[in-house]
Amino acid sequence: MNQDYIKADPWSIVEEGFDKETVKSSESLFSIGNGAMGQRANFEEDYSGPTFQGSYVAGVYYPDKTRVGWWKNGYPEYFAKVLNAPNWIGIKVSVNGENLDLNNCTDVRNFRRELNMKEGYYQRSFEATMANGIEISVRSTRILHLDTDELGIINYEVTPLNQSADIVFSPYLDGGITNEDSNWDDKFWDTISVSEENDQAFIRSMTMKTEFHICTYMQSQVLVNGAEQSVSSTSETKEQYVQLNYAVSVNSGETATLRKFAGYTVSLQHKPDALVDAAKKALETGIDQGYDALKASQAKAWATIWDMADIAIAGDVKAQQGIRFNIFQLNQTYLGKDARLNIGPKGFTGEKYGGSTYWDTEAYCLPFYMATKDHDVARNLLVYRYNHLQKAIENAEKLGFSNGAALYPMVTMNGEECHNEWEITFEEIHRNGAIAFAIYNYVRYTGDHDYVIEKGLEVLIGIARFWHQRANFSTQKNKFVILGVTGPNEYENNVNNNWYTNFSARWCINYAASEIARAKEESSSDYDRIMKKTKLSEDEVAEWKKVADNMYFPVSEEHNIYLQQDGFLDKELITVANLDRSQRPINQKWSWDRILRSPYIKQADTLQGFYFFEDHFSEEELERHFDFYEPFTVHESSLSPCVHSIQAAKLGRMEKAYEFYLRTSRLDLDDYNKEVEEGCHITSMAGTWLSIVEGFGGMRVRNDRLEFHPRIPDHWDAFAFKVNFRGQTLKVKVSRNGNQFELSGGEPLTIVVNGEEMTVSA
Repeated sequence: MNQDYIKADPWSIVEEGFDKETVKSSESLFSIGNGAMGQRANFEEDYSGPTFQGSYVAGVYYPDKTRVGWWKNGYPEYFAKVLNAPNWIGIKVSVNGENLDLNNCTDVRNFRRELNMKEGYYQRSFEATMANGIEISVRSTRILHLDTDELGIINYEVTPLNQSADIVFSPYLDGGITNEDSNWDDKFWDTISVSEENDQAFIRSMTMKTEFHICTYMQSQVLVNGAEQSVSSTSETKEQYVQLNYAVSVNSGETATLRKFAGYTVSLQHKPDALVDAAKKALETGIDQGYDALKASQAKAWATIWDMADIAIAGDVKAQQGIRFNIFQLNQTYLGKDARLNIGPKGFTGEKYGGSTYWDTEAYCLPFYMATKDHDVARNLLVYRYNHLQKAIENAEKLGFSNGAALYPMVTMNGEECHNEWEITFEEIHRNGAIAFAIYNYVRYTGDHDYVIEKGLEVLIGIARFWHQRANFSTQKNKFVILGVTGPNEYENNVNNNWYTNFSARWCINYAASEIARAKEESSSDYDRIMKKTKLSEDEVAEWKKVADNMYFPVSEEHNIYLQQDGFLDKELITVANLDRSQRPINQKWSWDRILRSPYIKQADTLQGFYFFEDHFSEEELERHFDFYEPFTVHESSLSPCVHSIQAAKLGRMEKAYEFYLRTSRLDLDDYNKEVEEGCHITSMAGTWLSIVEGFGGMRVRNDRLEFHPRIPDHWDAFAFKVNFRGQTLKVKVSRNGNQFELSGGEPLTIVVNGEEMTVSA
């Protein structure tokens, strides 16, 4: 049974009623972020019940020393950890001497949370009877500002309902924060200084080892019935903590408000000794503009994002809420302003999966950013990998590769591999294929071939060298094979000739070789520069091609399919439909040994290859492979349902496509995997967007043109989305009455719809 306490709403995530059992899940679901920092939806006031405190700063991490049972050569020395940063949201609230804590109140009623996705704020309200008998109404609103992205704002209102009250607001900063996710319980932060002056407070901290400096800061205003009060504060400072106290008296029915302006300034953007001054400048901006103006400008900034990124669905509120939640969280996590940053699997909603970047970015997220932002945002994601090419070469060298072969990391913050499960670190090498494919995908969509010449070709050469060396010739098969790998399906480790990996290797070599030939033909000076820089010869490229041209692919003549890996048919082939429901999810019920021997597939593997490289296969081949593999797939990876939704839609199986779409779009809202309290699945959210645009919309790029094969689920009346294609904005609307295409300005655009050419004019 999935959770179902989130109310259906087209533009908001809504929870009604206070339930201590869902507090940690809601802290994930109601998280907010602005690309530079993020915050779980922890209560501002004290809460003594189970909670997972989380505040995060983009790009700030700690190299937590690897903890494994047995060290193996080539292991990374650390696992990068996204750090829980000093807490800036805290506000202790005392009413007639009693501390507000919902865990201790005798009655909590009319509790409501709302994540307003349209305007970009988080709001919580409730009425409570405290242990001292006073009844209060509370409403808090929290914003992480998009335009001034170092600034957060909290508007916290308390109204006594049954008597007058002396209220003390005590906003604080707490630098004594630890990670829930820690290998050795290291101290991650060193507090440099704690200070307060003129109602402003600052904590300067530095990460151990990596030496990121941040300043956590705050300043507050007190209002009664909307009128600002002149209230002098008292202060309390400790080694890693600072608190200011504001006392105010109000009558029953009057509202006391604390407005807290706070956030982080970071050494990624400022010199360490300038962080306090930068914080003061952010506070000045916030105070001068004021809460109402900041809230209005936040709504305006989100309106601009939604104008391009929104997908509107008519006739299905849960589906509508799901896609908007996914789009909202993607934009909260990454806005493309800084090529040093990337998209973590949990974004700013939790600590799991430590490192900031997996292959998810290239495989799932890039198309979303290409189509809903300016193309330079997507380019920054590719530049991130180019800037890490030397590290990728060093990663390969640690595993015994040479001559500039590059193995991109499974998990990274700075280009170094920092994942330490051997079957993934050493064997899930298919990630190299996704990084090469992203370059191809970007150029195909944007037409920006300059990127290949400027940066991308060097990456492709490093990856092709890796595949050439990783394959070995089998005299028994008279083919090149790739042994000891883990494909995207992590429920098969250390297998031989994973079809997806082998196909990716061949494709990468051929793509690199074709781009080298193109450079030679179209830009001889660039060709000479790249060949010299990479010490590449045409003889070496010819050696790569021998591997690509003679790659082995396991097949089953009986089933007329490619086998997922050499030994797949040796398994006991019992489909998921015949698996006892009490055994699901198998990753929580079974031993790893049992999972590895089973036929069950964690996520799309062979079908992932049919998705990436679909132009190499017919629809009949896709159908055969879908029918064979989908019945064995348990979808216990967040990255699985979206690919299956796209493939089902392509095959015209709309009920199946819709079922997978609902699963991917509401994976966290309905907590399919029973783990949302650890954080949301941010990178798979881009797959939700793909499910609609490429699945139901049938959008592809072929021969420099957009193609569409629109289909609509029975549950919907219509759906509409926009894409930015080469600087032109095309709006697509699909309904039961037909398809509409609308162009915003520019030259007429020729597209292909259901196989027929048509020209759209502005």
